Amino acid sequence: MCYSTALRKQREKIEQRILRQIPATFSKESTFEPYFHLNGFTHGNLQIITMDKPEHIVDAEWGLIPSWSIHNPEGFRKKSNTLNARSESIFEKSSYAESAESKRCLILADGFFEPHHENGQAIPYFCYQPSDAFPEGDIFLFAGLYNELDSKTLTTTILTTEANPFFMEIHNKGKRMPLILDPNFFEDWLDDGMTNQEINEIMVTGITTKAFKAHPVSRDFYKKGIDTNQPYIIEPVQKDTLF
Repeated sequence: MCYSTALRKQREKIEQRILRQIPATFSKESTFEPYFHLNGFTHGNLQIITMDKPEHIVDAEWGLIPSWSIHNPEGFRKKSNTLNARSESIFEKSSYAESAESKRCLILADGFFEPHHENGQAIPYFCYQPSDAFPEGDIFLFAGLYNELDSKTLTTTILTTEANPFFMEIHNKGKRMPLILDPNFFEDWLDDGMTNQEINEIMVTGITTKAFKAHPVSRDFYKKGIDTNQPYIIEPVQKDTLF
């Protein structure tokens, strides 16, 4: 599962980093501002690169609305959680099949949160991919799907896969992880000539091999009525102070 993300860098830094891997810059319509915690259940905007316009980074509401429900998106969201989609079954699920074939996207982040369970308690962990340039967490791209809600609004979902050994230790109950693509597969993922078999192969073999780090953060993360879109929510804490 991946229901909360971070994208802490300014637009200029993001574009500088992304342009080394894929030629995309922010669209004029994007409302992006850096954030430390976006809760998917608020259906706020993620920043994505689409098959239709791969030269632009655009906004998309988190939580994919399939074509057959665009007349009643709120009704769909009350019944269905499409913040994540299991990569193993996207061609089998009616909510995702159309997008899997022709509306794939890359979703930008520089961190995300996962629950770690100990003694019956959930401990929030912040996960990030350090680099020499950004030891606090570099930009990476999730594999995603999207759809048009109307002429101005996109919706999106993050693909998940079976956890690797590192994330099995972090997300030790669900044992899933978001599908983070290796840069070598960015262009292929957005290629409209890919067959279903080729797409499935990317989802199995195209996962990043770059190391991640993770640490526990404040349990304010789980509390209602607290603005956790603040720098402190990604700061490490001692687990013995959480309870």
